[in-house]
Amino acid sequence: MSLPLPASSASSVSPERTKTRLLDLVKRFGPQTAQDLASRLDVSVPAARRHLGDLLEQGMLEAKVEKPGGRGRPQHVFALTERGEAAFPNTYSGLCVDVLHHLRDLFGQGAVLKVLDARSLALAERLRTELAGAATLGERAEGLAAHLTELGFDAVAHRESVGAGGEEVWYITQRHCPNLSVARQYHELCVSELTLYRNLFGVPVSRETRIACGQGCCRYRIGAAGP
Repeated sequence: MSLPLPASSASSVSPERTKTRLLDLVKRFGPQTAQDLASRLDVSVPAARRHLGDLLEQGMLEAKVEKPGGRGRPQHVFALTERGEAAFPNTYSGLCVDVLHHLRDLFGQGAVLKVLDARSLALAERLRTELAGAATLGERAEGLAAHLTELGFDAVAHRESVGAGGEEVWYITQRHCPNLSVARQYHELCVSELTLYRNLFGVPVSRETRIACGQGCCRYRIGAAGP
């Protein structure tokens, strides 16, 4: 959902509109470098950095240091803060938090996980049907990533060689969390998501990073135990 855009002339784009577009890009694609944002906005890197500096001062963005894909030289990326996330309307998350809050108060903390696990089992059955034609682990991973992207997770599946023997391992990386405000208050949602993937694939699945913990993405390793 894009932020409301202020009026601008046809011959130029106002600084505020550029900042709005910049926030939209970070919301859509997840944490981005200044170079990536400059390219997407079709502006110079110094211009992008000026806008990023303003948004950092406003508390809409935060700067982090990440390794691309978990490897390579560390780089500075910019991600939405809670204040930045709040600029995008999301009444659904507020409703979910209220429902889970009342569920916990009425039936105890364990009730939240029971409800979410029941939901995960139902989702796993539905996804197994949808992915029935996927013969290999990689095809199932790619099919799940496509399904997750339709739901707003901006997910990709990829294969990497790990360890001294060069073992091939599949990963699913979710670059956005549409349920972030819920996940930050109820870690059971993330526990349930991991359970869902384990039920779906029937092989070991481990989570290496988590957006709700302040990291840039949710990264799942599929088919082999993590280090």
